[in-house]
Amino acid sequence: FPLNSHIMQEIKRITAVSYLNTKPFLYGLLHHPIHKKITIELNIPSSCAQKMISGEIDLGLIPVAAIPEIPNAQIISDYCIGAEGAVKTVCIYSNVPIEEVTHLFLDFHSRTSVVLAQLLLEKYWRLDPILVPTENGYIENINGTKAGVVIGDKSIGLEKKFKFVYDLAFEWSKFTGGLPFVFAAWVSTKPLSEEFLKEFNAALKFGLAHIPELILLLPSPESDFSLKDYYTKYISYNLDAQKRIALDKFLSYVREKNVNAKQLERESVYES
Repeated sequence: FPLNSHIMQEIKRITAVSYLNTKPFLYGLLHHPIHKKITIELNIPSSCAQKMISGEIDLGLIPVAAIPEIPNAQIISDYCIGAEGAVKTVCIYSNVPIEEVTHLFLDFHSRTSVVLAQLLLEKYWRLDPILVPTENGYIENINGTKAGVVIGDKSIGLEKKFKFVYDLAFEWSKFTGGLPFVFAAWVSTKPLSEEFLKEFNAALKFGLAHIPELILLLPSPESDFSLKDYYTKYISYNLDAQKRIALDKFLSYVREKNVNAKQLERESVYES
């Protein structure tokens, strides 16, 4: 009985998304011996963050824009979902140039991409379209001067349907003079043993090392979509020094935006 109790204490609840870009991590976690110490549930990015805030999970691959709202959040790994230049699956799609966009639909799956789009509109493009919250099916409403932020696997192939595509990681790189971007990082709010962290990172590394095998197992979402190019040219998994600099820069904007939003809320309450 004491042994079973010890094992139960070691089981860690993990959340991640099921997008293509996360598959190497999932492959590693499920094929490494650490799989005996964890349970994994898959959610959309925004739900991953919410489950961490509510304490339902022990660690997760969390959209970085949510990190300032998570009490005691700590990045626990040197791996992430990032890009050094274009990322391919986080874009604004439009039938008119960005300067002519009057409404922008915001993908409800990920706050990071939405905040990144807002940052670029405000600081880079100097534009102020009407921002529109969305639900399932919103892509069908992208037409005329109405554009949309679309992320993840559902964005694959959309470049064939729209005249203008603005890759948000690429635009961020231009805005910052060449910095990469970090979309999601492995975060925990709870103390984790050094032994577990070592095993966890070894499992992630194992998955990345087996991308060639993973490519053979995964069906391509489009006939002309190269999984090899996606994993080796677009997604960058190492949370290196440059990505940490970029992440700090992005999070400073997120915190500034949160402070301004709270100030406006206080002023609105005062005026009412």
